[in-house]
Amino acid sequence: MPLRERRLNFGDKWNYAPAPEDSKNYAIAPQHELFIGGKLVKPKSGKYFPSINPATEEKLTEIAAANEKDVDSAVKSARRAYEKVWSKMPGRERGKYLYRIARIIQEKSRELAVLETMDGGKTIKESRDVDLPLVAAHFFYYAGWADKLKYAFPGKNPQPLGVAGQIIPWNFPLLMAAWKIAPALACGNTVVLKPAETTSLTAMRLAQIFQEAELPEGVVNIVTGAAETGAALVNHPDINKLAFTGSTEVGKRIAQVVAGTKKKLTLELGGKAANILFEDAPIDQAIEGVIAGIYFNQGHVCCAGSRLFVQEGIYSTVIKKLRDRIQTLRVGNPLDKNTDIGAINSKPQLQKIRELVQSGVDEGAQLTQSSCSLPSKGYWFPPTFLTGVTHSHRVANEEIFGPVLSVMTFRTPEEAFERANNIPYGLSAGVWTDKGSKIFKMVNKLRAGVVWANTYNKFDPTSPFGGYKESGFGREGGLQGLAAYCKLD
Repeated sequence: MPLRERRLNFGDKWNYAPAPEDSKNYAIAPQHELFIGGKLVKPKSGKYFPSINPATEEKLTEIAAANEKDVDSAVKSARRAYEKVWSKMPGRERGKYLYRIARIIQEKSRELAVLETMDGGKTIKESRDVDLPLVAAHFFYYAGWADKLKYAFPGKNPQPLGVAGQIIPWNFPLLMAAWKIAPALACGNTVVLKPAETTSLTAMRLAQIFQEAELPEGVVNIVTGAAETGAALVNHPDINKLAFTGSTEVGKRIAQVVAGTKKKLTLELGGKAANILFEDAPIDQAIEGVIAGIYFNQGHVCCAGSRLFVQEGIYSTVIKKLRDRIQTLRVGNPLDKNTDIGAINSKPQLQKIRELVQSGVDEGAQLTQSSCSLPSKGYWFPPTFLTGVTHSHRVANEEIFGPVLSVMTFRTPEEAFERANNIPYGLSAGVWTDKGSKIFKMVNKLRAGVVWANTYNKFDPTSPFGGYKESGFGREGGLQGLAAYCKLD
């Protein structure tokens, strides 16, 4: 009798337990309210909008739609908490709350990773192994700084700004929340957070964690909704600091609104990162770095390496290896730990990816795609790269937020950094070479906020992140992330 048949005779003894990442193990409330004054409250509009699982197109829950009155209530709650409790609290006590939040996030990391994957479409590998450890790490890191601000800024007298309005995108919902909330609280500010419309679920789970950590009422408030909610927060007269991560177009409008006011502003906007591959680079390692930089995250990160510059001498070798490698990538259920590429966040985003790729083909680029089959339901796009791309192509200039790579060639280091810099964005870049001197030369010439050498998409809470040019201004992470939430007299 075959082994499997013998095992079946033992009944349940040989059955596997359900995987922790199985969505059936997690109950999602059918409706989510706003988080204002430490309590979950219904929206004054009485309106809700659906949160859709992009991998299945099924409705996960309904999210409250905040209007101007809700935003005003949240800001007033944050102001009361700032004046009466949080700004008066010693830094060591604020640090204890941040530390407690970090520990609870660690304890609930598996659940949070599953919710992040179901709500946003990214793979469980990324949510579980990258996002959640970084979320907890940011709260731990800034918990340590809460009572050491004078050491962070020697000779200064750091003071909190007041109420911070924070607007975050859909690609890293929890991580972007941690990037913004943790330093703001460490410095003594209170917060009104507005998550992205399509990925509000984990922000509301974070609200419950704040309750569990017994964070004083009103220190963090969360208002969900679409663009109108964000506009109400930006325009509110009692906001002292605005932090926005999102598109360059919206960032420019926010900068115009804030101009002439006393509001401090941090913008982390679009990107079109260049990955520069020299002929003396370890090619196989570089190919894996390119794959990780654009495909494993579905191209969802603003710093995705969506432009690959390859030195002419190794171009044919790189294209062959890249073509072979994308055929091995697994596209499908994001909750399967073996999946490499998950779902696109929303239907409009998928349509934008298709339109940009088609524009590249229409303009003369050659299309290479994985031959994998895509699920019948959900929003999917296969791993793709385009060759024969020139700087004039839209696909080489516009942010795409999808698993799409534009491949171009160069001859000399000077040509490489000139072409990499010849774009409105300057958020990040990557350099692949065996020569340390060449790395330093390129790093000094590239106009990007972050440059990775022989790796890609590596983040740490101690390291600042931000861009140049139309990729925004200001930094998040590290001591620079603290400075954005302090008056330094």
